[in-house]
Amino acid sequence: MDGLKMFTKFPQKLPDPFNFLGDQPKLAFRNQPGGIANSLLHEWNISEKESYWDQYVTLFDSASDVFSLITHNDVRRALLEAPENVATLVRVISARLFNLVSDHTFPAPPATLAATLIRTGSGITGAAGERNATKEALNCLRILQRVLPVIFELESESSRFEREVLWKRVPAPDGASGAGGPAVEVASAEPQFVIEDEDEDGSDEGDAGAPKSPPPQTAAAEKPREMLPSIAERLFSCLIDLMFCCGFTLPTKIQVDHYKINYIIWEKGIGSTADPGPSQQHESNKTEVLRLLLVLLSRQIYSPPSALFTSPSQYTLHFVQTLPRRDVLTVLCSLMNTAMNASHPPPSPVNVVGAVGAVAGRLPYNHLLLKGEDPRTSLISLCFQVLCVLLDFQSGPARDDAGGPTAKTNAFRYFIAKLHRPNDLSFILHGLVGIFEEQIASISGLLPGAKKSVPYMVEAITFLWKMVELNKKFRAYLLDSDKATDVLAYLLCYGLEIKDKPEQHGMCRVLSYLIQSLSAERGFGLKLSSPIKAQIPQKFMAMGNAGDFMIQSIYSMIATTSGNLNSLYPALIIALSNSAPYLKNLHVTSSARLLQLFTAFSNPSFLLSDEGHPRLLFFMLEAFTSILLHNLSENPNVIYGLIRAHKQFEDLGTFTLARGLREIRRVQQTKEERARQKQDAATAKGKRRITDEEQGDPASEKARLLSREAAGSLDLPRASESLDSLPQPGAAAAGDDDAPPSTAHPLMSPGEAPIAFNPTPPPAARSSSDGPPGISEKARGKMRAAGRSLSGDMTGSLERLAAAGVGRNGFVPTQEWVASWHQGLPLDVIMLVIAELLPKVQSLQNSLSATTANSAIIDLLRSANVEHALPKAPPLSPRRFMWSDASIVWLTSLIWGEIYVRGMTPLGIWNSTSVRLFYVKHAPQTQQRQITETVTNVMGGLLGRTESSQSLGRRQ
Repeated sequence: MDGLKMFTKFPQKLPDPFNFLGDQPKLAFRNQPGGIANSLLHEWNISEKESYWDQYVTLFDSASDVFSLITHNDVRRALLEAPENVATLVRVISARLFNLVSDHTFPAPPATLAATLIRTGSGITGAAGERNATKEALNCLRILQRVLPVIFELESESSRFEREVLWKRVPAPDGASGAGGPAVEVASAEPQFVIEDEDEDGSDEGDAGAPKSPPPQTAAAEKPREMLPSIAERLFSCLIDLMFCCGFTLPTKIQVDHYKINYIIWEKGIGSTADPGPSQQHESNKTEVLRLLLVLLSRQIYSPPSALFTSPSQYTLHFVQTLPRRDVLTVLCSLMNTAMNASHPPPSPVNVVGAVGAVAGRLPYNHLLLKGEDPRTSLISLCFQVLCVLLDFQSGPARDDAGGPTAKTNAFRYFIAKLHRPNDLSFILHGLVGIFEEQIASISGLLPGAKKSVPYMVEAITFLWKMVELNKKFRAYLLDSDKATDVLAYLLCYGLEIKDKPEQHGMCRVLSYLIQSLSAERGFGLKLSSPIKAQIPQKFMAMGNAGDFMIQSIYSMIATTSGNLNSLYPALIIALSNSAPYLKNLHVTSSARLLQLFTAFSNPSFLLSDEGHPRLLFFMLEAFTSILLHNLSENPNVIYGLIRAHKQFEDLGTFTLARGLREIRRVQQTKEERARQKQDAATAKGKRRITDEEQGDPASEKARLLSREAAGSLDLPRASESLDSLPQPGAAAAGDDDAPPSTAHPLMSPGEAPIAFNPTPPPAARSSSDGPPGISEKARGKMRAAGRSLSGDMTGSLERLAAAGVGRNGFVPTQEWVASWHQGLPLDVIMLVIAELLPKVQSLQNSLSATTANSAIIDLLRSANVEHALPKAPPLSPRRFMWSDASIVWLTSLIWGEIYVRGMTPLGIWNSTSVRLFYVKHAPQTQQRQITETVTNVMGGLLGRTESSQSLGRRQ
């Protein structure tokens, strides 16, 4: 006990007289007389020459320091109370950054640990100590990252602050440099790019270093001493220089003479066969530069969707239209190569920390212990985000021409469309496939949640969509390669994984449009007969080929999402219709899924509920027609299902509004009767249970259960489905009482209880007044009376039913509306096939036993020849995804919404700012996040890998 008392004499807080931790000046920054709270907010017109501004570039050691000690509220209050100080801050920090880039002391060599401790412990900062130009440049980037979002959120109608500070040009003094940066070395002008203009080489500038759209540069060349570029223009030029600065973002060994700006592509891949070599510090610096670039491009999220085309972001417009061709190509290739090398990172130098990190990265649940993202993951995420933003931008004059993007509308979209070398296309495809494989591996592991999902999966899929949309040669290369079916499987698996997450429904929509775009290509259809070789999770496995997997996956996304993805139905069903001419040897389960989708879409309660629902039925009928006209003998399972559902197709051919409303009324009455029966049965069962409990005889209870099971009175769910379980008209009436009828929620549970094939008329062939089996005679009498009253009063109760609850959102179906789409349904080919084959199938069914009939019927259908009865197949005309203003705004909002969410942690770049492009809804913190925070707090950040572990936010 005496030993324990010794620890009580230690002070609760250890003193730090020499300031070895270096936190005292940072903590005093908010409250000291010369800090942000007193000077920036309350002192007016602080001169640019005041030493007060020096602390903004010398005090902070990490991004978390800046974002913790300078809040958005501080900047917002300063804009209200002393806006001239914020303007001065932006000008001073920008000027400091421009001067640093051209200074011979930048970038500073990496400081040793001993020198850092001595400098920090002695409290020497700023000019009094050794100057660290690299640290100052990084702090300039971080300050601008923090301040600019608050400036962007200002309403342009009420303030000209942004235009006056960032876009106003001022007269240039004698001897001033136009861009504030050093000259580019001659070696960087060597032709290292392989993105060519092909046929347009002769008509374009032809010089790799000449700008494609150079109005600002031309004006500066004509009158170099009259006006300086604005701060925003100089920031873009400075950021590009920093992206290719030797010693800062590139290795020092590639520097030529004293020219430190060298336009060398970051990593091996497109346009470069040499790898400069990785460095964790260089990757961290690249992340800082790209983060500020992304902040500048984020100006458009503070404009409403209605202004996206009329008031485009001046920052993004400048970046995609006025950069020299050399800069565009170098930036584009650097971003793409870094992103595509995500699953195959370049080899890093061998060291103890790297070895420990590599081993820890392969351990299960390592993401719960390691705090934050490693610098490499953050860099890849930012590369993807910048790429997606630039390739998506089509606002104002950046809108594509009729023939596609040009160098004058959006240079990044233009050059991404010009990629054509097979090696480059293969590099992109293998990079994306590697990312998809990593994501699927995180889903299919034996230990749930053992591997962290890929954080940039959304951006990777969006980039794939942009490549498929813009580059025809990449699209053809993808569909001709052996990875085509693997990519389809990965996309569908990811869609199945996220379909039940409301926050991911936007990504499900991207997947549906991407699959529709791919399905419009002939190469895609030819690949559907191939097996899927990719390793996919067992829970998503499907028997058959790629076409079978596609059908069953689309069925799952439609049938198991409770109607939450109804906006995706058209794109998914169009994908099936586009692919139908190429579907061969479909499995029995896939054939059943197609018929179940048809049953769901032809259900009156679904068909009459929305004006757009009949088109889904049209697409399904079109898919069946394409299968019959192109591959009838190679799809006997599909033909068998169509023949078995012949009554349903016949009823559809004579469908009217009155008939559909009668069916809806009949189902409603059936449901009400079943509900009453279940309630009565539950009451009686409760009384019997009380009696049995009072008897207390376990043996008698077991005997009763066994007898009920033998009698078939237990309502057990069917574990497997086959072609014999295809839903027939009236199948809900023939199913067990616990299963809801198909007309109640047709897209929620379109699969119904199995119905054995029988050449006799199915239950639906009977009169609707007969009612389903299991209904009492009294109820049958009531239903007959209701049927007679409905048939006798066509303009009374049926019209009231149509106006009361059939349609949604105020839609009221009419007979004229029904006739408008009914007469165009492609039923002719299906009915011709049924007329030709139904008698043969019925004859064969009657002559054979039940055990051999199915195989004999399949053989008959496989060898059937009905070409003489069918019309000639028309030319294929697949439906491609068509871009509109609404779809462009939606995708832009989706991309920036994902970037906004990713930026919430650890820095919170755009948090608490007035975003207008999309609505921000903060969900409650999940239990998984709480567990993660608990584990990391217990570990004390020992294994922390990012600057967030040094955040001062938790100390306040």
